[in-house]
Amino acid sequence: MTRIRSTTVLGIRHNGEIAVGADGQATMDKHVAKNNVRKIRKLLEGKVVTGFAGSTADAFMLLDRFEEKLTSYGGNLKRAAIELAKDWRKDQYLRKLEAMMVVADKDELLILSGTGDVLEPDSDVAAIGSGAMYAQAAALALKKHAPHLTARQMVEEGLHIAADICIYTNHNLMIEQPS
Repeated sequence: MTRIRSTTVLGIRHNGEIAVGADGQATMDKHVAKNNVRKIRKLLEGKVVTGFAGSTADAFMLLDRFEEKLTSYGGNLKRAAIELAKDWRKDQYLRKLEAMMVVADKDELLILSGTGDVLEPDSDVAAIGSGAMYAQAAALALKKHAPHLTARQMVEEGLHIAADICIYTNHNLMIEQPS
């Protein structure tokens, strides 16, 4: 069975702000299935931004569960992420889901992995998906050599660099910032 997959999601915390962005390409086998997929979502009236990679159906299942946890824990991002990770590891159905997420509020940036881990990224750069390493390398260079840029500008440029290199990433970007 051929599944829709592949993407690049990049989150950056820089100079007191956070931005999360993703490209718009969905790939089915070796073909582009869609060019303008929305892989970035805002939750809790824009206070939380999420980006997902992996199987789309699985990502939406995790996104729904994450939103439930956020609501249950009063919008506490880290606590909601940890509780979701606990469920992810315990629940047989959730363990089979093939997706990852970058989640952020105005203070924190986290990666939720497909193995049920909650990671606080080094250097305030979170990247997932097929073009993750290209986007991460670009973001780290921008943070070091172009500190005058905003987090949003760094996400945009990092994703464009990834799109230039990774065949599973395109230039149709969506970037959001938590309110």
